[in-house]
Amino acid sequence: MIEMKRRYAARAALAALALGLPASAQADAVGDFYKGKTVSIIIGTSPGNDYDFRGRLLGRYIGAHIPGQPTVVPRNMPGAGGIQAANWMAALAPRDGTTLHMIMSNMMSAQAMDVKAVKYDTRQFTWIGNTTNAPNVMATWHTTGVTSIDDMRKRSVTVGAPMGTAGVIYAELMNALIATKLNIVTGYPGGNEVNLAMERGEVDARASNNWASWKANQPEWLKDHKINIIVQVGLRRSPDLPNVPLLSELATNESDRQVMEFLSADTAIARSLVTTPGVPADRITALRRAFDAVMKDPQFLAEADKAKMDISPTTGEEAQKIADSIVNAPKDVVERSKALLGDLAR
Repeated sequence: MIEMKRRYAARAALAALALGLPASAQADAVGDFYKGKTVSIIIGTSPGNDYDFRGRLLGRYIGAHIPGQPTVVPRNMPGAGGIQAANWMAALAPRDGTTLHMIMSNMMSAQAMDVKAVKYDTRQFTWIGNTTNAPNVMATWHTTGVTSIDDMRKRSVTVGAPMGTAGVIYAELMNALIATKLNIVTGYPGGNEVNLAMERGEVDARASNNWASWKANQPEWLKDHKINIIVQVGLRRSPDLPNVPLLSELATNESDRQVMEFLSADTAIARSLVTTPGVPADRITALRRAFDAVMKDPQFLAEADKAKMDISPTTGEEAQKIADSIVNAPKDVVERSKALLGDLAR
């Protein structure tokens, strides 16, 4: 028995020394690094939408769970549907664990399809954690009379979406594969501006928004039936929307279904926090565990619940696998997606 205890103690010591320092010394080193530092959370959209709200809510809590308790400051960096912020993270952001990013959900598929503006490689980012796996949805304004996919096949429907975002991709894909008549209007800096355009009657629909975002940011619209949810984009239907079809369920053949699933997979990690390449392993571990702690923080959860913000988290390790699988999707599926989307995938 004594010999067995000695063996266990020896194994524990070896594990603690795996990175060259005892566990307590590693924690102290991370705490010493972050003490007095400012950590930025880069949000690749304009203010006033779900990415922005989640980034700011995380910012209010995650600092307390990072060793050294750094100050956390959110910064908006809109542009090119999130590509500008991702490019900045890859090329210019400090590579020391002081810069986090609420990455937009279509960045992996954009990379896989070699979109011209993409200069980043999401496989070089480190996923810290994901806050929700809610699907994206397409919604129409209640006065349009458009309540189904069949309506979108019968008449022209004007949809709004910021340039380069998932909404443009979904709308183009629906036109190409299920014969909808969607007229896509871009140029909006963010989803909040598209919502205002729907209210003013400038567009009939918003091409894409996360279902969790609708619940959190426009609950009165849902309560008063101001919008109709037409289709959801994800790998499984939301329990809230059992009668709304998935985009992939509208496919009429296996090839189309594979393309639709490839372009829907991002929603499994729809609102993720990542950091730059090159961050030391001990800081990555600390950031991931801080994120996990926030996801269980009673005050954070109470604030999220009050805001009707869906929290269905995924660990950084799990989110990393999903993100990498999208970039590494089968070549034939990626090439067909590029062919269908034309200039959007160049």
